[in-house]
Amino acid sequence: MPQKIFTANDENFISLALEVFRFQYDYNRVYRQYCNLLKIDPITIKRLQEIPFLPIGFFKTHQVVTTEFDAAMVFESSGTTQTINSKHYVKDTRLYEKSFIDAFRLFYDDPADWCILALLPSYLERNNSSLVMMADQLIQQSGHPQSGFYLNEWEKLPTIVRQLERMGQKTLLIGVSFALLDFAERFPMRLQHTTIMETGGMKGRREEMTRQQLHEILCSSFGLKLIHSEYGMTELLSQAYSAGNGIFNCPPWMKVLLREEDDPFAIHIADTTNMMSGAVNIIDLANIYSCSFIATEDAGKLYPGGSFELLGRLDNTDIRGCSLLAL
Repeated sequence: MPQKIFTANDENFISLALEVFRFQYDYNRVYRQYCNLLKIDPITIKRLQEIPFLPIGFFKTHQVVTTEFDAAMVFESSGTTQTINSKHYVKDTRLYEKSFIDAFRLFYDDPADWCILALLPSYLERNNSSLVMMADQLIQQSGHPQSGFYLNEWEKLPTIVRQLERMGQKTLLIGVSFALLDFAERFPMRLQHTTIMETGGMKGRREEMTRQQLHEILCSSFGLKLIHSEYGMTELLSQAYSAGNGIFNCPPWMKVLLREEDDPFAIHIADTTNMMSGAVNIIDLANIYSCSFIATEDAGKLYPGGSFELLGRLDNTDIRGCSLLAL
């Protein structure tokens, strides 16, 4: 089944998702208990909207695993000493690697076509970051001699970017928001061959701002029309990408649905005509050995065809819809 999920398409997604749901109901103790508390009979589930979505907070309080295994890797979210971090127990890192490499190729072609510069301070200083692992593998696949991580190398990075620009080298500068803002303020320049991709996250380093405000500053500093974005999280093994304007698209094995904020069990899928707003639910079939059905703490818009936009965090995310956390 693990490789089968990457054959997902518009025609077979529902059948694959239902197969994964039944597999996880049978072999994921935490998810099965959650479904049972909701009085869900898996045999009766026929549509995506009927599948129970596990509140993402479970990754902070429980070991969310499907089947018994010794984890090859445990990804952990960043946080402060006052917060409980999410942990994602990964059975096989090759599944994660296939997910992010196939998705990158789908949206950006072969990594070997790019020079990839990663500006990920705070993440790079940790050894359990899924984002760092993804960037590291993409850098290796790139094979360009200048590809690599840049941590507080403020004099070296702008020099390399300018050299790559003069060479006409297609370059991806991927970074967390606060680091990209620091770079933009200190080294504004006109870019023609460089794509900037932000991964979100001020991490307490700077004042929070909207994605639109961030992109306006970066566009102004670098003479760009659009800023790209990556949407991922510790609890997911797949990523969605935006080529501008904060509108994200998913790879075929990942899908975003919406739930009503005042009724977490009222689930809606994208249709062909209407835009909808609500709380974001995610189906990530790559999460085959954890949980593929996650109710996030993000608010969003869902557009016809399945693209989506993030609107920020929900209010009272630690308590809204999570009264069943005490399993």
